[in-house]
Amino acid sequence: MSQIVRGPERIRRALLGGYPLVYVRSWEEARVERAITGVGAKYEKPVPFASWSCVDGIRSPSGEAWPDTADPVKALDAILRFEGPGFFLMKDLPAHFERPEVVRRLRDAYRQLKGKGRHIFLVSPRLLLPQDLKKEIYVLDYDLPGDDEIAYVLTHLGKRFLGEPGFVDADLRRLGSAVKGLTLDEIEHVLSKVLGRRPVFDDDALREILAEKEQASRKEGVLEFISPRVSMEDVGGLENLKDWLTKRKNLFTRESVDAGMPVPKGILLMGMSGCGKSLSVKVISSFWNLPLFRLDMNLVFGTDSPEYAFHNALQTVEGMAPALLWIDEIEMAITGGSGTSTGGDGSLGRIFSTFLTWMQEKDALVFVAATANRIHLLPAEIIRKGRFDQVFFVDLPNEEERKQIFAVHLRRHKVNLDKFDVVFLAKATKGWNGAEIEAAVNSSAIEAFASRRALVEDDVSRAVSRAVPLSRTMEEQMKAIKSWAHDRALSASKS
Repeated sequence: MSQIVRGPERIRRALLGGYPLVYVRSWEEARVERAITGVGAKYEKPVPFASWSCVDGIRSPSGEAWPDTADPVKALDAILRFEGPGFFLMKDLPAHFERPEVVRRLRDAYRQLKGKGRHIFLVSPRLLLPQDLKKEIYVLDYDLPGDDEIAYVLTHLGKRFLGEPGFVDADLRRLGSAVKGLTLDEIEHVLSKVLGRRPVFDDDALREILAEKEQASRKEGVLEFISPRVSMEDVGGLENLKDWLTKRKNLFTRESVDAGMPVPKGILLMGMSGCGKSLSVKVISSFWNLPLFRLDMNLVFGTDSPEYAFHNALQTVEGMAPALLWIDEIEMAITGGSGTSTGGDGSLGRIFSTFLTWMQEKDALVFVAATANRIHLLPAEIIRKGRFDQVFFVDLPNEEERKQIFAVHLRRHKVNLDKFDVVFLAKATKGWNGAEIEAAVNSSAIEAFASRRALVEDDVSRAVSRAVPLSRTMEEQMKAIKSWAHDRALSASKS
């Protein structure tokens, strides 16, 4: 894994390169300001610092105002008249780029400030760069807080909310992973919300903190945060898949990366509808203790720029790593439902190419779990090794798995399993998928509740006898799916 260069070091390198105009893309103005002043303080002679906004004009850290500098052109003129080295942070200046005189004065500043030790930093959460300035401005992304910065902040917040000694080392590592992808302000807000009313850090507090990442995904519009409410015990069967996940549970951690272990990239779950693919994805989230984000490709293609929305969603998830990204019905995202790899739509082809490259090259701790029903639509590029670690075929549950599935759903209705012949029920539902078994149990439970009595085996048997499984009505399609997957995927179940 390549070494990550953090924001302050990127700023220092830009200054070593002599760039007089530096565009810093970041939501965290205060953090960028601290980094710039910190870099300036480490010079042989500390460099003066001042910041600008269209409301306050230019102000020094002590609050001293430069008169008549609220207008961006007048502010730039004042900076050019300033004698000696200096760092000037201009907030939201790109919002004024529609004024040609602002662009012109920045181009003048580039030539006049070269070699003077005077640098102008533009900070904005968006990259708005006119064509006329692309050769003069150096652009850098100021990363969200890294592990060391998060640990430092959490140490102080832990002492504030929990008292001395604050978080123990194990909790500090867990919490550090949970808040990854949040700004320092967001971290303080979420800990105030969770620990302010109950100053105890436990599993419930961790789940609450993980759920706060829903805010970040909601703002993207195409990402949905899924709460981790499903455990391994909620899945009947799929032993090969469970074994694969168990062996790799401890690989998806920063400690594993530091030890040089390979980081899992993702899995593709394909096969019969209703057999537990989506449920299995949710299990990975809870079992590996990762926040789960579902990427809704319908919403992606509903935006003005699908390519930008897709790329931005991937960047957002990377920023919140370690995380689990779920792409449901990936074949529809790739083909648009047309049966071809691009569907005749240029945006589909570009998104498909972007996704393949990202899966191959990504360094962030993002595990991708993709599910597919119409597996014959999947192109060979998406299945080959290097993109996904493993491709699993989820077939109709065998008899032993159907027994486990019945047990899972009957336990949810708080019945005595000893009074149910799950062996008989499993034999009676040959060819059923897990969703159909769940529906039969739920239907019989509703009937029993309506009659104001406890659920009994006869209720379930009647529900089973009235239903026709999908495998019977779509027999030919089921055979085709099995034949296609026979030598292309590993069975998720033990034979």
